[in-house]
Amino acid sequence: MDVLIEKKTWTPAKLLLLGALVLLVVAVAASLLSSAGPATLNVDPERLTISTVSRGAFQEFVPVDGVVMPIKTIYLDAPEGGTVQRILVEDGATLTAGQPIIQLANTDLQLEMVNRETAVFDLMNNLHNTRNLLQQNRIQQLNQQADIDNQLREAKRVYDLNKTLYDQKVIARQEYQQTKNAYDYQLRRRQLSRKALNQDSLAMREQINQMQQSVTRMQSNLALMRRKLEDLTIKAPAAGRITSLDAEIGELKTRGQRIGQLDMLTGLKVRATLDQYYISRIFPGQKGEVTVNGKSYELRVKKIFTQVTKGVQVDMEFVGAAPPDLRRGQTLPVRLALSDPTVAVRVPKGGFNQKTGGNWIFKVSEDGTKAYKTDIHLGRQNPDYFEVLEGLKPGDRVITSSYEGYEKMGELELKAKAQ
Repeated sequence: MDVLIEKKTWTPAKLLLLGALVLLVVAVAASLLSSAGPATLNVDPERLTISTVSRGAFQEFVPVDGVVMPIKTIYLDAPEGGTVQRILVEDGATLTAGQPIIQLANTDLQLEMVNRETAVFDLMNNLHNTRNLLQQNRIQQLNQQADIDNQLREAKRVYDLNKTLYDQKVIARQEYQQTKNAYDYQLRRRQLSRKALNQDSLAMREQINQMQQSVTRMQSNLALMRRKLEDLTIKAPAAGRITSLDAEIGELKTRGQRIGQLDMLTGLKVRATLDQYYISRIFPGQKGEVTVNGKSYELRVKKIFTQVTKGVQVDMEFVGAAPPDLRRGQTLPVRLALSDPTVAVRVPKGGFNQKTGGNWIFKVSEDGTKAYKTDIHLGRQNPDYFEVLEGLKPGDRVITSSYEGYEKMGELELKAKAQ
Protein backbone atom coordinates (compact mmCIF):
# COMPACT_ATOMS: atom_id res chain seq x y z
CA MET A 1 0.00 0.00 0.00
CA ASP A 2 1.33 3.50 -0.99
CA VAL A 3 2.06 6.06 1.78
CA LEU A 4 1.47 9.83 1.18
CA ILE A 5 4.69 11.80 1.89
CA GLU A 6 4.11 15.44 2.96
CA LYS A 7 6.25 18.05 1.18
CA LYS A 8 8.39 20.23 3.49
CA THR A 9 7.48 23.99 3.39
CA TRP A 10 10.67 25.52 4.87
CA THR A 11 13.60 24.15 2.99
CA PRO A 12 17.17 25.17 3.88
CA ALA A 13 17.43 27.27 0.72
CA LYS A 14 14.32 29.25 1.62
CA LEU A 15 15.56 29.79 5.14
CA LEU A 16 18.87 31.15 3.85
CA LEU A 17 17.05 33.53 1.48
CA LEU A 18 14.76 34.76 4.27
CA GLY A 19 17.75 35.41 6.53
CA ALA A 20 19.48 37.43 3.83
CA LEU A 21 16.37 39.56 3.33
CA VAL A 22 16.09 40.22 7.07
CA LEU A 23 19.72 41.31 7.23
CA LEU A 24 19.19 43.64 4.26
CA VAL A 25 16.13 45.27 5.88
CA VAL A 26 18.04 45.77 9.15
CA ALA A 27 20.94 47.39 7.29
CA VAL A 28 18.65 49.80 5.43
CA ALA A 29 16.80 50.73 8.62
CA ALA A 30 20.08 51.37 10.41
CA SER A 31 21.24 53.57 7.57
CA LEU A 32 18.03 55.58 7.66
CA LEU A 33 18.16 55.95 11.43
CA SER A 34 21.75 57.13 11.26
CA SER A 35 20.84 59.84 8.69
CA ALA A 36 17.59 61.04 10.37
CA GLY A 37 19.36 63.74 12.38
CA PRO A 38 19.24 67.40 11.39
CA ALA A 39 20.83 68.40 8.10
CA THR A 40 24.04 70.33 8.71
CA LEU A 41 25.75 72.96 6.55
CA ASN A 42 29.07 74.70 7.01
CA VAL A 43 28.68 78.48 6.68
CA ASP A 44 31.23 81.29 6.93
CA PRO A 45 29.94 83.59 9.76
CA GLU A 46 31.22 86.64 7.88
CA ARG A 47 28.49 86.02 5.33
CA LEU A 48 25.81 86.21 8.03
CA THR A 49 24.28 88.96 10.14
CA ILE A 50 24.16 87.90 13.77
CA SER A 51 21.98 90.08 16.02
CA THR A 52 21.28 90.06 19.75
CA VAL A 53 17.76 89.78 21.12
CA SER A 54 17.06 92.63 23.55
CA ARG A 55 14.34 93.97 25.79
CA GLY A 56 13.50 97.63 25.39
CA ALA A 57 11.10 100.28 24.18
CA PHE A 58 8.94 99.16 21.27
CA GLN A 59 6.41 101.16 19.30
CA GLU A 60 4.63 100.09 16.17
CA PHE A 61 4.87 102.81 13.53
CA VAL A 62 4.88 103.21 9.77
CA PRO A 63 7.37 105.42 7.91
CA VAL A 64 5.83 107.66 5.25
CA ASP A 65 6.96 110.62 3.20
CA GLY A 66 4.97 113.77 3.96
CA VAL A 67 4.72 116.91 1.85
CA VAL A 68 4.75 120.32 3.55
CA MET A 69 1.65 122.36 2.73
CA PRO A 70 -0.01 125.48 4.16
CA ILE A 71 -2.81 124.81 6.63
CA LYS A 72 -5.30 126.48 4.30
CA THR A 73 -5.15 127.14 0.57
CA ILE A 74 -7.59 129.36 -1.33
CA TYR A 75 -7.93 128.61 -5.04
CA LEU A 76 -8.26 131.66 -7.28
CA ASP A 77 -10.62 131.29 -10.23
CA ALA A 78 -11.69 133.96 -12.69
CA PRO A 79 -15.24 135.04 -11.69
CA GLU A 80 -15.71 136.58 -15.15
CA GLY A 81 -14.12 135.87 -18.48
CA GLY A 82 -11.88 138.37 -20.18
CA THR A 83 -8.50 139.16 -21.68
CA VAL A 84 -5.57 139.63 -19.33
CA GLN A 85 -4.81 143.34 -19.48
CA ARG A 86 -2.39 143.73 -16.56
CA ILE A 87 -0.59 141.44 -14.11
CA LEU A 88 -0.19 143.42 -10.92
CA VAL A 89 1.81 140.98 -8.73
CA GLU A 90 4.50 138.34 -9.20
CA ASP A 91 4.24 134.65 -8.39
CA GLY A 92 5.33 134.05 -4.78
CA ALA A 93 4.48 137.57 -3.60
CA THR A 94 2.91 138.10 -0.18
CA LEU A 95 -0.45 139.87 -0.52
CA THR A 96 -2.84 141.69 1.77
CA ALA A 97 -6.60 141.15 1.73
CA GLY A 98 -8.20 142.92 -1.22
CA GLN A 99 -4.94 143.55 -3.08
CA PRO A 100 -5.43 143.45 -6.90
CA ILE A 101 -3.73 140.57 -8.69
CA ILE A 102 -4.86 140.60 -12.34
CA GLN A 103 -6.85 143.11 -14.41
CA LEU A 104 -9.07 141.62 -17.13
CA ALA A 105 -10.85 143.42 -19.96
CA ASN A 106 -14.28 142.46 -21.35
CA THR A 107 -15.88 144.86 -23.86
CA ASP A 108 -19.15 142.86 -23.94
CA LEU A 109 -19.66 143.40 -20.21
CA GLN A 110 -18.83 147.07 -20.52
CA LEU A 111 -21.32 147.50 -23.39
CA GLU A 112 -23.99 145.63 -21.42
CA MET A 113 -23.29 147.90 -18.47
CA VAL A 114 -23.87 151.01 -20.63
CA ASN A 115 -27.12 149.57 -22.00
CA ARG A 116 -28.42 148.77 -18.52
CA GLU A 117 -27.53 152.21 -17.22
CA THR A 118 -29.42 153.75 -20.15
CA ALA A 119 -32.45 151.55 -19.45
CA VAL A 120 -32.43 152.55 -15.78
CA PHE A 121 -32.21 156.26 -16.66
CA ASP A 122 -35.08 155.90 -19.16
CA LEU A 123 -37.24 154.13 -16.60
CA MET A 124 -36.48 156.77 -13.97
CA ASN A 125 -37.45 159.50 -16.43
CA ASN A 126 -40.70 157.67 -17.25
CA LEU A 127 -41.41 157.37 -13.56
CA HIS A 128 -40.81 161.08 -13.06
CA ASN A 129 -43.04 162.02 -16.02
CA THR A 130 -45.77 159.63 -14.93
CA ARG A 131 -45.69 161.03 -11.42
CA ASN A 132 -46.06 164.55 -12.82
CA LEU A 133 -48.96 163.59 -15.08
CA LEU A 134 -50.74 161.80 -12.26
CA GLN A 135 -50.18 164.77 -10.00
CA GLN A 136 -51.62 167.15 -12.61
CA ASN A 137 -54.61 164.86 -13.08
CA ARG A 138 -55.17 164.83 -9.33
CA ILE A 139 -55.07 168.61 -9.20
CA GLN A 140 -57.68 168.77 -11.95
CA GLN A 141 -59.86 166.30 -10.06
CA LEU A 142 -59.49 168.33 -6.89
CA ASN A 143 -60.55 171.48 -8.78
CA GLN A 144 -63.59 169.63 -10.09
CA GLN A 145 -64.32 168.47 -6.58
CA ALA A 146 -64.14 172.06 -5.35
CA ASP A 147 -66.64 173.17 -8.05
CA ILE A 148 -68.98 170.33 -7.13
CA ASP A 149 -68.78 171.22 -3.43
CA ASN A 150 -69.54 174.86 -4.25
CA GLN A 151 -72.50 173.92 -6.42
CA LEU A 152 -73.74 171.58 -3.70
CA ARG A 153 -73.62 174.36 -1.10
CA GLU A 154 -75.52 176.70 -3.43
CA ALA A 155 -78.10 174.03 -4.19
CA LYS A 156 -78.53 173.34 -0.46
CA ARG A 157 -78.97 177.06 0.29
CA VAL A 158 -81.69 177.41 -2.34
CA TYR A 159 -83.30 174.16 -1.20
CA ASP A 160 -83.38 175.24 2.47
CA LEU A 161 -84.85 178.63 1.51
CA ASN A 162 -87.52 177.20 -0.77
CA LYS A 163 -88.41 174.58 1.81
CA THR A 164 -89.17 177.32 4.32
CA LEU A 165 -91.17 179.30 1.76
CA TYR A 166 -93.00 176.17 0.72
CA ASP A 167 -93.89 175.37 4.31
CA GLN A 168 -95.26 178.92 4.59
CA LYS A 169 -97.30 178.43 1.41
CA VAL A 170 -95.37 181.22 -0.30
CA ILE A 171 -94.13 179.25 -3.32
CA ALA A 172 -95.66 176.49 -5.31
CA ARG A 173 -94.79 172.83 -4.82
CA GLN A 174 -93.25 172.57 -8.31
CA GLU A 175 -90.67 175.25 -7.59
CA TYR A 176 -89.86 173.60 -4.26
CA GLN A 177 -89.50 170.18 -5.95
CA GLN A 178 -87.10 171.56 -8.57
CA THR A 179 -84.77 172.95 -5.90
CA LYS A 180 -84.97 169.68 -3.98
CA ASN A 181 -84.07 167.70 -7.12
CA ALA A 182 -81.18 170.06 -7.83
CA TYR A 183 -79.88 169.62 -4.27
CA ASP A 184 -80.19 165.81 -4.43
CA TYR A 185 -78.36 165.81 -7.78
CA GLN A 186 -75.45 167.85 -6.44
CA LEU A 187 -75.27 165.66 -3.34
CA ARG A 188 -75.14 162.51 -5.45
CA ARG A 189 -72.62 164.14 -7.78
CA ARG A 190 -70.31 164.94 -4.84
CA GLN A 191 -70.48 161.34 -3.60
CA LEU A 192 -69.53 159.96 -7.02
CA SER A 193 -66.78 162.54 -7.43
CA ARG A 194 -65.22 161.68 -4.08
CA LYS A 195 -65.41 157.97 -4.85
CA ALA A 196 -63.73 158.51 -8.23
CA LEU A 197 -61.07 160.69 -6.58
CA ASN A 198 -60.31 157.98 -4.02
CA GLN A 199 -60.10 155.28 -6.69
CA ASP A 200 -57.85 157.42 -8.83
CA SER A 201 -55.62 158.06 -5.83
CA LEU A 202 -55.29 154.32 -5.16
CA ALA A 203 -54.60 153.58 -8.82
CA MET A 204 -52.02 156.37 -8.95
CA ARG A 205 -50.22 155.08 -5.87
CA GLU A 206 -50.24 151.51 -7.22
CA GLN A 207 -48.91 152.61 -10.60
CA ILE A 208 -46.17 154.69 -9.00
CA ASN A 209 -45.27 151.80 -6.65
CA GLN A 210 -45.01 149.40 -9.56
CA MET A 211 -42.80 151.74 -11.49
CA GLN A 212 -40.71 152.37 -8.38
CA GLN A 213 -40.28 148.62 -7.90
CA SER A 214 -39.21 148.30 -11.52
CA VAL A 215 -36.66 151.05 -10.99
CA THR A 216 -35.43 149.33 -7.80
CA ARG A 217 -35.05 145.99 -9.59
CA MET A 218 -33.18 147.56 -12.46
CA GLN A 219 -30.95 149.42 -10.02
CA SER A 220 -30.21 146.12 -8.28
CA ASN A 221 -29.39 144.55 -11.62
CA LEU A 222 -27.22 147.54 -12.38
CA ALA A 223 -25.41 147.08 -9.06
CA LEU A 224 -24.83 143.40 -9.90
CA MET A 225 -23.51 144.45 -13.28
CA ARG A 226 -21.13 146.87 -11.60
CA ARG A 227 -19.89 144.07 -9.36
CA LYS A 228 -19.33 141.91 -12.44
CA LEU A 229 -17.22 144.69 -13.89
CA GLU A 230 -15.38 144.95 -10.58
CA ASP A 231 -14.76 141.18 -10.77
CA LEU A 232 -12.66 141.82 -13.84
CA THR A 233 -10.08 142.97 -11.31
CA ILE A 234 -9.18 139.74 -9.51
CA LYS A 235 -8.23 140.50 -5.90
CA ALA A 236 -6.81 138.53 -3.00
CA PRO A 237 -9.72 137.35 -0.78
CA ALA A 238 -7.40 137.18 2.25
CA ALA A 239 -3.81 137.80 3.24
CA GLY A 240 -1.39 135.16 2.02
CA ARG A 241 1.24 134.16 -0.53
CA ILE A 242 0.26 133.86 -4.17
CA THR A 243 1.52 130.65 -5.83
CA SER A 244 1.06 128.92 -9.17
CA LEU A 245 0.05 132.19 -10.84
CA ASP A 246 -0.90 131.27 -14.41
CA ALA A 247 -1.55 134.32 -16.60
CA GLU A 248 0.06 136.12 -19.54
CA ILE A 249 -0.71 139.53 -21.02
CA GLY A 250 -3.28 139.15 -23.80
CA GLU A 251 -4.33 135.66 -22.70
CA LEU A 252 -8.07 134.94 -22.72
CA LYS A 253 -9.41 133.63 -19.43
CA THR A 254 -12.84 132.00 -19.29
CA ARG A 255 -15.19 132.19 -16.32
CA GLY A 256 -14.18 129.74 -13.60
CA GLN A 257 -10.69 129.14 -15.01
CA ARG A 258 -7.99 128.58 -12.37
CA ILE A 259 -5.41 131.38 -12.32
CA GLY A 260 -3.49 130.50 -9.16
CA GLN A 261 -3.82 129.82 -5.47
CA LEU A 262 -3.32 131.74 -2.25
CA ASP A 263 -1.51 130.01 0.60
CA MET A 264 -2.53 131.26 4.03
CA LEU A 265 0.36 132.25 6.28
CA THR A 266 -1.28 131.02 9.50
CA GLY A 267 0.71 127.78 9.66
CA LEU A 268 1.93 124.64 7.92
CA LYS A 269 0.75 121.05 7.75
CA VAL A 270 2.13 117.77 6.40
CA ARG A 271 0.13 115.64 3.96
CA ALA A 272 1.04 111.97 3.64
CA THR A 273 -0.33 108.98 1.71
CA LEU A 274 -0.46 105.61 3.47
CA ASP A 275 -1.07 102.15 2.10
CA GLN A 276 -4.70 101.01 2.19
CA TYR A 277 -3.59 98.25 4.58
CA TYR A 278 -3.56 100.85 7.40
CA ILE A 279 -7.00 102.33 6.69
CA SER A 280 -8.55 100.75 9.81
CA ARG A 281 -5.68 101.85 12.05
CA ILE A 282 -5.64 105.59 11.30
CA PHE A 283 -7.73 107.99 13.35
CA PRO A 284 -7.76 111.74 14.13
CA GLY A 285 -5.39 112.74 16.89
CA GLN A 286 -2.93 109.98 16.10
CA LYS A 287 0.68 110.95 16.84
CA GLY A 288 3.53 111.27 14.40
CA GLU A 289 7.11 112.43 14.53
CA VAL A 290 9.42 114.15 12.09
CA THR A 291 13.10 114.98 12.46
CA VAL A 292 14.39 118.19 10.89
CA ASN A 293 18.02 119.27 11.27
CA GLY A 294 18.51 116.74 14.05
CA LYS A 295 15.53 117.98 16.09
CA SER A 296 12.30 116.04 16.58
CA TYR A 297 8.89 117.67 16.11
CA GLU A 298 5.56 116.13 17.09
CA LEU A 299 2.66 115.86 14.64
CA ARG A 300 -0.98 114.92 15.07
CA VAL A 301 -3.41 113.61 12.47
CA LYS A 302 -5.92 116.37 11.82
CA LYS A 303 -7.91 115.08 8.86
CA ILE A 304 -8.40 111.74 7.12
CA PHE A 305 -9.66 111.93 3.54
CA THR A 306 -12.58 109.59 2.96
CA GLN A 307 -11.86 109.08 -0.73
CA VAL A 308 -9.31 106.29 -1.19
CA THR A 309 -7.57 106.11 -4.58
CA LYS A 310 -3.91 105.07 -4.52
CA GLY A 311 -3.84 105.09 -0.72
CA VAL A 312 -5.19 106.84 2.36
CA GLN A 313 -4.38 110.55 2.52
CA VAL A 314 -4.03 112.22 5.91
CA ASP A 315 -3.24 115.77 6.99
CA MET A 316 -1.04 116.24 10.05
CA GLU A 317 -0.44 119.49 11.92
CA PHE A 318 2.52 120.38 14.10
CA VAL A 319 2.02 120.32 17.86
CA GLY A 320 3.57 123.62 18.85
CA ALA A 321 5.91 125.57 16.60
CA ALA A 322 6.75 124.18 13.18
CA PRO A 323 10.39 123.77 12.12
CA PRO A 324 11.86 127.02 10.80
CA ASP A 325 12.59 127.60 7.10
CA LEU A 326 10.15 124.94 5.85
CA ARG A 327 8.96 125.51 2.33
CA ARG A 328 5.80 124.48 0.54
CA GLY A 329 6.34 121.20 -1.33
CA GLN A 330 9.26 120.09 0.82
CA THR A 331 9.28 116.34 1.60
CA LEU A 332 9.76 115.16 5.19
CA PRO A 333 10.19 111.58 6.51
CA VAL A 334 7.39 111.01 9.04
CA ARG A 335 7.08 108.21 11.59
CA LEU A 336 3.35 107.70 12.15
CA ALA A 337 2.70 105.80 15.38
CA LEU A 338 0.25 102.89 15.22
CA SER A 339 0.49 102.04 18.94
CA ASP A 340 1.60 103.53 22.24
CA PRO A 341 5.21 102.94 23.37
CA THR A 342 5.64 99.68 25.35
CA VAL A 343 8.49 97.49 26.66
CA ALA A 344 8.92 94.23 24.73
CA VAL A 345 11.42 91.54 23.75
CA ARG A 346 12.59 92.47 20.29
CA VAL A 347 14.78 91.16 17.51
CA PRO A 348 16.24 93.38 14.77
CA LYS A 349 14.56 93.08 11.40
CA GLY A 350 16.28 91.22 8.58
CA GLY A 351 15.77 89.01 5.58
CA PHE A 352 15.23 85.83 7.61
CA ASN A 353 11.51 86.49 7.86
CA GLN A 354 11.03 86.10 4.10
CA LYS A 355 11.81 82.37 4.27
CA THR A 356 10.56 81.51 7.75
CA GLY A 357 7.36 83.56 7.90
CA GLY A 358 8.31 84.43 11.47
CA ASN A 359 7.82 80.81 12.62
CA TRP A 360 11.46 79.86 13.31
CA ILE A 361 14.97 81.29 13.39
CA PHE A 362 18.58 80.09 13.62
CA LYS A 363 19.75 80.60 17.21
CA VAL A 364 23.53 80.76 17.74
CA SER A 365 25.04 78.54 20.43
CA GLU A 366 26.82 80.08 23.39
CA ASP A 367 30.27 79.23 22.01
CA GLY A 368 29.32 80.70 18.62
CA THR A 369 30.27 77.61 16.64
CA LYS A 370 26.80 76.44 15.68
CA ALA A 371 23.31 77.76 14.98
CA TYR A 372 20.22 75.66 15.61
CA LYS A 373 16.76 75.92 14.11
CA THR A 374 14.48 77.26 16.87
CA ASP A 375 10.70 77.75 16.77
CA ILE A 376 9.54 81.30 17.60
CA HIS A 377 6.39 83.39 17.57
CA LEU A 378 6.61 87.02 16.38
CA GLY A 379 4.04 89.74 17.04
CA ARG A 380 4.02 93.38 15.97
CA GLN A 381 6.72 95.02 13.90
CA ASN A 382 8.14 98.38 12.92
CA PRO A 383 10.85 99.25 10.40
CA ASP A 384 13.56 98.40 13.01
CA TYR A 385 12.33 95.45 15.09
CA PHE A 386 10.06 92.44 15.36
CA GLU A 387 8.28 91.89 18.66
CA VAL A 388 9.14 88.41 20.03
CA LEU A 389 6.28 86.70 21.85
CA GLU A 390 7.73 83.21 22.28
CA GLY A 391 10.94 81.23 21.66
CA LEU A 392 13.64 83.79 22.46
CA LYS A 393 14.84 85.74 25.49
CA PRO A 394 16.99 88.85 25.89
CA GLY A 395 20.66 88.10 25.28
CA ASP A 396 20.09 85.35 22.72
CA ARG A 397 22.04 85.71 19.50
CA VAL A 398 20.29 84.89 16.26
CA ILE A 399 20.97 85.02 12.53
CA THR A 400 18.81 87.77 11.00
CA SER A 401 20.22 87.88 7.46
CA SER A 402 18.61 86.09 4.53
CA TYR A 403 18.14 82.32 4.76
CA GLU A 404 18.41 81.81 1.03
CA GLY A 405 19.79 78.27 0.62
CA TYR A 406 19.54 77.52 4.37
CA GLU A 407 15.78 77.09 4.74
CA LYS A 408 15.97 73.26 4.65
CA MET A 409 18.86 73.02 7.07
CA GLY A 410 18.35 72.16 10.73
CA GLU A 411 21.82 73.18 11.89
CA LEU A 412 24.59 75.48 10.67
CA GLU A 413 28.27 75.00 11.39
CA LEU A 414 29.77 78.45 11.78
CA LYS A 415 33.32 78.06 10.53
CA ALA A 416 35.43 80.70 8.90
CA LYS A 417 37.12 79.73 5.64
CA ALA A 418 40.84 79.09 5.83
CA GLN A 419 42.97 81.83 4.32
